Amino acid sequence: MARWFLALLPLLSTALAFPLESQAFQELVEDSYAQVPGAPPFLDWLKSAYRKAYSPPSPGAHAGDLEKALHQLAHRPPLEAATWAFHLVKRLLPRFSLEEGYELAYAALKGERQCLLQATLVQGLLEEMGFSAGIYMVWKNPEGRESNLGHAVAVLRLKGKDYLVDPSEPIPFPRHLGVFLNTKEGYRFAEPIYARDGAIVAYRIHGRRWLPDEVGPLPYAFVRSQFYYYRGEQARGGVLKPPRTPTGLARSEAMLRKAVALDPRNPLARYLLGLTLAKEGRGMEAKSLLLEAHALYRAYGHVPRSVAAILKGL
Repeated sequence: MARWFLALLPLLSTALAFPLESQAFQELVEDSYAQVPGAPPFLDWLKSAYRKAYSPPSPGAHAGDLEKALHQLAHRPPLEAATWAFHLVKRLLPRFSLEEGYELAYAALKGERQCLLQATLVQGLLEEMGFSAGIYMVWKNPEGRESNLGHAVAVLRLKGKDYLVDPSEPIPFPRHLGVFLNTKEGYRFAEPIYARDGAIVAYRIHGRRWLPDEVGPLPYAFVRSQFYYYRGEQARGGVLKPPRTPTGLARSEAMLRKAVALDPRNPLARYLLGLTLAKEGRGMEAKSLLLEAHALYRAYGHVPRSVAAILKGL
């Protein structure tokens, strides 16, 4: 395995906040609108949709103007603000779509959402209010079912404790049993330890307890990479959307190469790029990428069953 690849493992990218009005959030919008032209400007749409949803204004913090609402909520308890963001996303984006809901353009055009988009929007709203927030991936849900980083969730970060915020669930603060996050030692698979009120008070990583202040959300590079991962995963005729076509596989490959370039430490993007090349008949390249992905998963503390099964067949 190349030395440059192994050298990536201990690196820690500082988690970059990206509130709604930030250039980083706008970059995510521009990435999406480049794929799906014709959508109204995202923040204009969001503010307009908010006015329509809360007209006439509801009592309390539900002013008919989004900016005023955010200003009011900035002075409210953080759990109240997070609960508001949870319900807002469900109300403005009523349709859940795995196929297109990751695109911010389709949020504006069709009212669609998917886990990464809704997590990005929740953290953007919370950051805009002045609260500390970010994004984790989930590898074990509240029922204990494992996946290959199959879900994204927002995290509200308070002093000494974290709260997951997930509009895919019926309640704002679910207790997912396994999350993928960032540490000073790199990305890690972690098991949250919950207090009675749903707060995460520690994380178990490799048998050691880490306090919330010792870990962090996934960095912006990972989040942006993950949007491109979904574009590759959901490409029509692509690696996971049969019947496969040369055009579909080429799109999957292009989107996944972008995902890997944006964050070479994203194991999911590297793994699926390897599968894509295998479907294209490029066995040697595919094997190299799959072995690299396996090394990343192992370094991060967990190898998903699907990855382990693929490696057995190499």
